[in-house]
Amino acid sequence: MANALSIPGGGHKAAATPLQPAWLPAWQAFAKVVEAGSMAAAARALGCTRAQVSKQLSGLETALGARLLERSTRRLALTPAGQVFHQHALTALESVAAAQLAVRNLGDEAHGVLRVSAAITFGRLHVAPLLPRLTQQHPGLVCELILTDQLVDLADDQIDLALRLTRTPPQDAVVRRLATLDRVICAAPAYLDAHGTPQGAADLPAHQTLSFLLTDDNHWHLTGPDGQDHVIPVTSRVRTNSTDCLLDITLAGQGIAILPLYLAAPLIAAGQLRAVLPGYDVHTRFGRQLYACYTPSRVRVPKVRVLLDALIERFEPVPPWAR
Repeated sequence: MANALSIPGGGHKAAATPLQPAWLPAWQAFAKVVEAGSMAAAARALGCTRAQVSKQLSGLETALGARLLERSTRRLALTPAGQVFHQHALTALESVAAAQLAVRNLGDEAHGVLRVSAAITFGRLHVAPLLPRLTQQHPGLVCELILTDQLVDLADDQIDLALRLTRTPPQDAVVRRLATLDRVICAAPAYLDAHGTPQGAADLPAHQTLSFLLTDDNHWHLTGPDGQDHVIPVTSRVRTNSTDCLLDITLAGQGIAILPLYLAAPLIAAGQLRAVLPGYDVHTRFGRQLYACYTPSRVRVPKVRVLLDALIERFEPVPPWAR
């Protein structure tokens, strides 16, 4: 949280403003003392004197009618009242910071730092190409693309917009469905020429089935054309948590893989991969719906809006790999 403590010299009380109510500096001083472990360390962090911090805390305790800190020559410790107040103070200070950020970000022109999160392979192929165009159109905009296959926290990681493949989008976020990401079972022609093409799920255990560690738990979950469900153990001894590596292994003729259609479709069209078991539906724990997710405080932020518009233009009415 940004340092907003303002304690003027001479001990006079700072005048409250609409963006800094009278109670705010004392609450921030208290939170910083708890975080830093001492008044001296808090004063250094806040850019003021220890005496000023002490005066803020004394005034706060007087206003609340309760002692918040037990002071000794060796350390400070929260009293029971201090523990309760500390939790509420942190929540209030975070709300103030979020409100100030939201107001500062409002305006007609997209500007500031735009932090975007997406899965590694998908983000590289379908999000990264959008960002140079956005920065060219909006000179005040800086884009940061965070690529990870792990789930990020929108608030803690300061993400403005995250692209998530999920069955259930987060309830505490604003979401916009962008596309359906289907998957396809496929293999290199060289592998199929050498080992044959499976005609049904019952043929798969005789083949090298490749594993994507983040989604399949070493099993494939399929539904056949007749509606019957199949759970197929992965047989390959080469397993990876990287979609790009899984594609490379498949192209090298090492087995049959389940790949996202956005990655496999161009290679199938070029003859580098062949789709097998086309009547089978593939299931993973992530589902197949791609959502744009952002916190309610960013609903009207121009930098988020221009990115969302660019994503909608790219993926709707049908995504690029389905055209």
